Amino acid sequence: MIVPTRAIVLLSGGMDSLVTAAVAVRDNPQACFLHVNYGQLTESKELECFENLCGHYRPEKSLVIDMPWLGEIGGSALTDPGISISDHRASDDIPSTYVPFRNAIFLSAAVAWAEVLKAGRIYIGAVEEDSSGYPDCREVFIGAMQKAITAGTANAFPIEIVAPVLHMKKIDIVKLGLSLKAPFRHSWSCYRNSDLACGTCDSCCLRLEAFSEAGEVDPIPYKDGRHL
Repeated sequence: MIVPTRAIVLLSGGMDSLVTAAVAVRDNPQACFLHVNYGQLTESKELECFENLCGHYRPEKSLVIDMPWLGEIGGSALTDPGISISDHRASDDIPSTYVPFRNAIFLSAAVAWAEVLKAGRIYIGAVEEDSSGYPDCREVFIGAMQKAITAGTANAFPIEIVAPVLHMKKIDIVKLGLSLKAPFRHSWSCYRNSDLACGTCDSCCLRLEAFSEAGEVDPIPYKDGRHL
């Protein structure tokens, strides 16, 4: 059986995927970065972050896939300007920023590329413990996708989903990133803006709180210069 040495990293340009990429680069001799444009509001900023991170980490291969149809399907505040993005919320309800089945779609693309490249690991920055309550960021979902990969690929070699920050709190993700010298300045978490982060959406609040609790200053620019 082929013993794969490559790993694919789903890299959105967000904080969680950045730290996931840092772990993947540390643990794998050949890392390949995959980014998806899907019509999200901050698409251009996320792509800029991806390109900067490719420049920083120098992956063996990098690939950008366009999936505009995912935005056309709609149903999410990230792709439909007509759906409002709420500020930091305490509710356990599924947020308006959930993109239906997004991680399954992204993982499917990564699996296809993994079969071609003979990559044995797919890294994803899903976070269940301290995130926004997305159903496709849960361990049960990752486990179900792992079974689907085993059942639906050619099985020339095993392909494993690796989610290193799945059960980490945001503060611990920040600390791990700092220990790995992850360039947080090249990441973006804001759901609303591409120039100055709003500082009030759920993603911004979680990020700012994590940096504050870690005793660090978030290096990205925020509206009104706010840094918790």
